Amino acid sequence: MLLQVLKEMIAQRKVLLLGFGREGRALYRRITQVGGYAALGIADQNPIADAPEQVVLHIGADYQQAMNAYDLVFKSPGIVLEKDPVELSCRVTSLTELFLTAYRDRCIGITGTKGKSTTSSLLYHVLQTAGVPSVLGGNIGIPMADLYERIAEDTVIVLEIGVHQLQYITVSPKTAVFLNLYEEHLDHYGTFAYYAYCKENIYRHQQPHDLLYCDEPSLPAAGDCAATVLRIAMDDRNADVSLHNGNTVRSGSASMVLPEDMTLTGLHNRLNCAVVYAVARRLGVTDAAIAQGIRSFQPLPHRLEMLGECEGIRWVNDSISTACETCIQALNSLPDTDTVLIGGMDRGICYTPLLTYLAEAAVPHIILMSDSGRRIAEEAKSFGTALTERILLVKDLTEAVAAAKQITSKGKIALLSPAAASYNEYRNFEARGEHFKQLVFSSQAN
Repeated sequence: MLLQVLKEMIAQRKVLLLGFGREGRALYRRITQVGGYAALGIADQNPIADAPEQVVLHIGADYQQAMNAYDLVFKSPGIVLEKDPVELSCRVTSLTELFLTAYRDRCIGITGTKGKSTTSSLLYHVLQTAGVPSVLGGNIGIPMADLYERIAEDTVIVLEIGVHQLQYITVSPKTAVFLNLYEEHLDHYGTFAYYAYCKENIYRHQQPHDLLYCDEPSLPAAGDCAATVLRIAMDDRNADVSLHNGNTVRSGSASMVLPEDMTLTGLHNRLNCAVVYAVARRLGVTDAAIAQGIRSFQPLPHRLEMLGECEGIRWVNDSISTACETCIQALNSLPDTDTVLIGGMDRGICYTPLLTYLAEAAVPHIILMSDSGRRIAEEAKSFGTALTERILLVKDLTEAVAAAKQITSKGKIALLSPAAASYNEYRNFEARGEHFKQLVFSSQAN
């Protein structure tokens, strides 16, 4: 179905791939596979050493000026358009929109500022454990364009969908999951209101008889969602999906006690398990199979990842933490934390919630680093000496790990949970997390 929809979209049209990374390359292979387009171009800010032949290239700082020379533009996630699509004569679409157009009735789309990767991966793992034909794609796993051969009539499609993929879509998945909403990506979206608006595309184009699982603070206003809305909440027996006492997940009247030996850490992850429980039950998976899947699931790297002990200190890598709330969740999940490492790219988010939490928290040592760390240190002065006396400001992650090795009590936890993006110093949060591991277990930080 994907190829047929793509063929109809590009037939006799001038097609431009805006961005030629992993997703753009996967889409290029499908476009050339179906053919029938009038012209094909690639526009990218960076040079393409292995650019395909017989395509028109638009390379350099002015690459977006080529858009109006085409009828249809497939925009890669993360590219910030210089003009609003309404100002362009071309139609702006994406691989996500193409995929949802073809398969929306079989898609479970999962978004949220935090937790979407873990929840998507856990749901997929539970379905695989239960023998349910399924694939995992979107913002995690392989590009959606490469899932085509793995999708059969009965395949359940689990998609992690980030805000960059949601920004301009006009099709929503039949089953949508909206986990949470915090300040994030303000350098890209400008305001929290617009960021939230783009996130809401996960349900904005849903239809009657569709389903939306939604965190209570993010519930759509009346009339904004045509789907049946199922409320997610903590310790609320009236919620459709909930977690009680930290260990019992509920979906309506059904409930299950989580396995004692599960590897996921933190209440936020246990609430993610409640969401997976609800969705999997609706797909016919038994409680026993769900429990087996949750028990055998291995947490994803850089998400409260237990690295082990080094120099008598227990090290935890939570590099994916790019918001105040995720750092707070990490500290709540790990009461043995003696030192927390915070800071990274300053995207302009409000750090008052984190500072308020840290002012009351018991964590003895707070190491601040990089651009946002300097701002947090300055803003912490208004919270008094009880907070500032616990703060150590350093230049970067290398100095932060070196300091943590000196001041963290033996047997306690040193936690990297930056509450900030990484792009000022690293390619992504994964690269930051890998550097953290290297520093912990090498002599570089000594």
